[in-house]
Amino acid sequence: MAPFTVRELTYQSDSSQLFERVRDLPCPVFLDSAWPYSERGRYDIISAAPIGTLFLSKTDTSSNFKESFEKISTLLKGLNPATLTIDLPFSAGLITSLGYDGGRYLANVGNQQSSYRLPDFYAGLYSWAFVVDHHKKRRWLVSHPDTPSELLQDIEARLAEDEKARSTTPFRLKSEFETNLNSIDYNTLFKHVKSYIRAGDSYQINLARRFQATCEGDAWQAYHQLRMVAAAPWSAFLELPESQILCLSPERFIQVQNGQVSTAPIKGTAPRSPIPDKDRALAEQLAHSEKDRAENLMIVDLLRNDLGRCCEPGSIRVDKLFELQSFQTVHHLVSTISGKLKAGKTALDLLAASFPGGSITGAPKRRAMEIIHELEPHDRSIYCGSIAYLDINGSMDSNIAIRTLLCEAGKIYCWSGGGIVEDSEAEAEFEETWNKVGALLESLRVMG
Repeated sequence: MAPFTVRELTYQSDSSQLFERVRDLPCPVFLDSAWPYSERGRYDIISAAPIGTLFLSKTDTSSNFKESFEKISTLLKGLNPATLTIDLPFSAGLITSLGYDGGRYLANVGNQQSSYRLPDFYAGLYSWAFVVDHHKKRRWLVSHPDTPSELLQDIEARLAEDEKARSTTPFRLKSEFETNLNSIDYNTLFKHVKSYIRAGDSYQINLARRFQATCEGDAWQAYHQLRMVAAAPWSAFLELPESQILCLSPERFIQVQNGQVSTAPIKGTAPRSPIPDKDRALAEQLAHSEKDRAENLMIVDLLRNDLGRCCEPGSIRVDKLFELQSFQTVHHLVSTISGKLKAGKTALDLLAASFPGGSITGAPKRRAMEIIHELEPHDRSIYCGSIAYLDINGSMDSNIAIRTLLCEAGKIYCWSGGGIVEDSEAEAEFEETWNKVGALLESLRVMG
């Protein structure tokens, strides 16, 4: 079995400059812990120029979309086994963006095609990576033996060059953000959601609205600005042929490491305040909110069930319940559930069985998805989907793609939503959708 090539590089705390060296290669990806702006994350993973790709969409009549995860699994097998002498979360394998609507198609909820250029599912087979460990203050260039020699030579040459600014068009909005649901429209849909809950169709339904503006310039500049404003440990920037994904997610979906499984759903949100006493009061109020705890517990139960499809019986446990976590713009309640992967099951099996994440659908999941599809006026695209890596050694980590923007065809989109339960109030839920993304949109508004 051939070995990986590993070269240690000089550590720098901000990996964005490293990404800029390779971002003009095809399909560049930056899985970003947002360090040093966020200290909750640990690793950054950067790669580009995959040796194989899948662009899967419901509009692709040449393929059976139902077989998407089987095709992704086949792509992962395109790299031969290789030995790695150091312990890293990712060395080579798949980096994927999985749109919420792809999960909806697989669940047979709605059948209309997406109106976005971003493929429903993207998977790239990346044979090399920059891996940065901010806890140990070390970083490496890791390359699989199947990496084309000319690609590796190009990467090494880029590292040897003096840093220089890339000439790009400054990012700016050409219009104000508009929403597809104003307060009146939202209130109407909110009443429909409440009717379904009272009728017993669902216990909780996640209702979202979309913001849209026209724009021009380099989306990377926009992301670079946003990661300073709303740093989050499961952030990512992906540049695909016709679309850019700007993700500032605070939420882990599923992690698999040495057969151990973990998920950390968010349910419960409160805004931050610049006034320390008020900020502490908002955090305390959230921590003791019976409504938010009830919402969180519903999703914990749903995810325990989802993990149970691929985990050993009796291995699933709730490690943390209603943990208060504070980010730059909001406080959240986060619970952590863990388990052990069944023999014969892979991380991709678990991802497929659990997708989309229950924290952004509601419960029960399928009925909540049907109601979301009926009520929301636009597709969600990448919002509430997932960005993930799957290493050839079987490890995986993934996020829930919230606080996520999509830039394509001269437009930028952003979504925000929240879980509605029996005792939710329309005005508070509507305000929460702004609290979650308002700082992002305002930050873009003042650029340029």
